[in-house]
Amino acid sequence: MTKVAVIEDDLPTSQQLTEWIRAARPGIQVDTWFTRDEAEAAIAREAYDMVVLDIELGRERNAGIAIINAINKGHQGTPVLVVSAMPAAIYRSIMKALDAWDYLQKTTFAESDFVDTFLEILRATRDRGAAEAPTPASDELSIDPLRQRSALWRGKRINLPLTAQRILATLYQQRGQVVSYDDLFEVVKSGRNRDNIRKHISTIREAFRELDEGFDRIENIPMRGFRWSDAPTGNAP
Repeated sequence: MTKVAVIEDDLPTSQQLTEWIRAARPGIQVDTWFTRDEAEAAIAREAYDMVVLDIELGRERNAGIAIINAINKGHQGTPVLVVSAMPAAIYRSIMKALDAWDYLQKTTFAESDFVDTFLEILRATRDRGAAEAPTPASDELSIDPLRQRSALWRGKRINLPLTAQRILATLYQQRGQVVSYDDLFEVVKSGRNRDNIRKHISTIREAFRELDEGFDRIENIPMRGFRWSDAPTGNAP
């Protein structure tokens, strides 16, 4: 049986997330925890297939950080979906520090957004054990959209959430060709507008530049979309 932990101190939010999970995957076991201590104890004794948690629990602003660190120390590879009121503008620092799989900001997503993200993470967890190791298509970028932690740039892992990974995979699969905004809308779960796509592209570029300050492979095509170039473009902001 698939087992999921929901770690959220707000009771209505906890109940809502639990209802969505059970409706999306009937028969799933959902354990709910409300404090850092009980959550850490549960994680130590249970092998969860996924953890959904808030960063702030009660008066502990960084309780979720401690919980994810405990998960990582267990070396179980348990995927974590952060659902927090923390502004999305700073979620990348969360992803980098915690090695979480994805992030949703409270009050900005609908049930469909949560369910899509939740199910995609479960599928990625299932598929990573069966999929073959990614084979680099070049000496620089190695990417496999089935695996959360497989995108590598010059041998170093790229820190990206799932939506940004889908966009990167789409650009790279069609490298050398213009990928239109409409095509990119198909790989995002919410925020299907040009401004949101540009924000994701900015996130991807920032992630690459953390590893390679001179990264310049994603080209803006005005009014049309973006293109991955195997040679530096010279025009990416």
